[in-house]
Amino acid sequence: MNINKIRSFITSNKGNLFLFKFKGARNQTEEFIGKITGVYKSIFTVKVNDYTNRTKSYSYNDILTNSLEIKEIVLKK
Repeated sequence: MNINKIRSFITSNKGNLFLFKFKGARNQTEEFIGKITGVYKSIFTVKVNDYTNRTKSYSYNDILTNSLEIKEIVLKK
């Protein structure tokens, strides 16, 4: 997968809920549910779906290097 495919995936899924898993430094991982809210040239923003309403930003390289995993959430009807 290349940067352009990642960028088009993020752009086409703006506003959808996903499960994000970020692998940080020193083997720290953070999992959260969030919505892609902004798409820019080199980064995208995610609004965390919890009581804090934080906004986090990630680069497309985070996905390319497997530092950030995105899994689609399927809601049952």
